[in-house]
Amino acid sequence: MTSYSIFWPVLVQIFLTLSLFVVLGMKKASAVRAGAVDRKQAALDNRAWPAAVVKVSNNIANQFETPILFYVLCMLLYSMDAVGVSALILAWVFSISRVAHAYIHIGSNHVPMRLRLFLVGCFALIVMLILAVWNLAVNAAAS
Repeated sequence: MTSYSIFWPVLVQIFLTLSLFVVLGMKKASAVRAGAVDRKQAALDNRAWPAAVVKVSNNIANQFETPILFYVLCMLLYSMDAVGVSALILAWVFSISRVAHAYIHIGSNHVPMRLRLFLVGCFALIVMLILAVWNLAVNAAAS
């Protein structure tokens, strides 16, 4: 394992986000073709779209919340040469939890399951933060 391995779950998260934009485009095109949306209203208010479109749009917004912390923590761990097995496992747990969260969100939208997956991802981020702080403190004490 090399420290570069931390970027595989990062790439999965980026791929997820970009894939959701494709899904959103397909859902919007389908809604327009079906005449299920007032395009003038939809240009001003996302709520004018059918629920299937709004779910994907809301999930895309989610990809710019906790994942930003994930990106920063991965870069921080990499820059401190602190990517070990624990950090790598936590990064994969976060990334996989986000994929599962997106699947539930744009599918059944079962909120209790979404919440559990969100909390798994947050727990992984908290432990990654602790690893980063620990490594920073150890390096500061050694210098």
